[in-house]
Amino acid sequence: MLDAASWAARLGGDSFLAQTFNRSYAVIPGEAADVAGLLSWDDLNTILATQRLEPPRLRLSLDGEMLPLHRYALPVTTRRSVTWHRVQPAELHARLAEGASLVVDSIEKMHPPIGTAAEALERFLGTLVQVNAYASWTEREGFGTHWDDHDVVVVQMYGAKRWKLYGPTRTAPTFRDVETPEEPEGDPVADIVLTAGDVLYLPRGWWHAVTADQGTASLHLTFGLVTNTGAELLTWVVDQLRSRLALRLDVPRFASPSEQSAFVDGLRTEVLAELSDPELVSRWAESVDTTHYGRAVPSLPYIDGLPDRPEVSVRLTAPRARLTENGTEGTVTLAAAGTAWDFAAQAAPMLRVLLTGQPATLGSLAGTADLEVKDIASLLSVLIEGQAAAVVGTAL
Repeated sequence: MLDAASWAARLGGDSFLAQTFNRSYAVIPGEAADVAGLLSWDDLNTILATQRLEPPRLRLSLDGEMLPLHRYALPVTTRRSVTWHRVQPAELHARLAEGASLVVDSIEKMHPPIGTAAEALERFLGTLVQVNAYASWTEREGFGTHWDDHDVVVVQMYGAKRWKLYGPTRTAPTFRDVETPEEPEGDPVADIVLTAGDVLYLPRGWWHAVTADQGTASLHLTFGLVTNTGAELLTWVVDQLRSRLALRLDVPRFASPSEQSAFVDGLRTEVLAELSDPELVSRWAESVDTTHYGRAVPSLPYIDGLPDRPEVSVRLTAPRARLTENGTEGTVTLAAAGTAWDFAAQAAPMLRVLLTGQPATLGSLAGTADLEVKDIASLLSVLIEGQAAAVVGTAL
């Protein structure tokens, strides 16, 4: 299973972060065993058969165009007049045999092993991750030559897929941009065939064309990484400055030129002072990490706190939570999902266990911290109430 440590090992750890991330593509060879248990064809069949999937959550794409829903699904209306579309397997098979590619968006929300892998990658890279599944059977291109506005980590699950990479034609293009990148010319800079277990990292803006031209059915997962640009940083800076008078004043659109100039000077002074802080990026990273809501999960049936039962399993659901030791104060602070909690320093060892993202029983956490199970249950109940932790084994 891909946890944060194994993601780091596969991608190259600190070397990947310093030399490759956001800069250039990388191919990491692997074996089918490396991704075993993540998603099987049986898993995909079950998802398609049991979930009510509407476009764009489920879609078929051929030659860069999304196929109309009626070509592979039929509308079904319930007795309460709710209409959804049921996939027709025979029609689905026919469209895929004709060359269409099948896409399931946000599959991490429907299949726990992928959700766990996505959360682990988020823990390593510090940004939100969405996972799409892609299946195709022919050499026809489902999407044509295109670029994405976010970095991706591609994991080949079954079969083989050819990736032709053309490189970017505009540096760091974004979803909300002032220019559209020009299409690439000439031969690709790389022509790669991924087989089961291989991983491809591709930064945003890199043009690519993808086909299943190796004579086998192909299934791969694309872990899309939410982009954090200078625009996002400036938006955060402005939010930090909303307490300042200069940013609360009305824009003096009807005032004299000198008054308008003075207003702008006031804004400039505040913004430049903030941008002059050498720790600004670190402050931003800590803020977005600890205020992000994470991947909250209900903890039923325990709606009013955890029982002091050692066999109950819990885990942290905020992948970017941070733990700070407060020195001589004898406390530690856990910041996650928009809240900061102060605990006695004795709780630090069990909190570090939770920070790995792995499930742990109340009993094991009590042993780690040399506390009673009832104390651990009380502490975890606080985190569950704050939507930073959840029960993953009810013991019922």
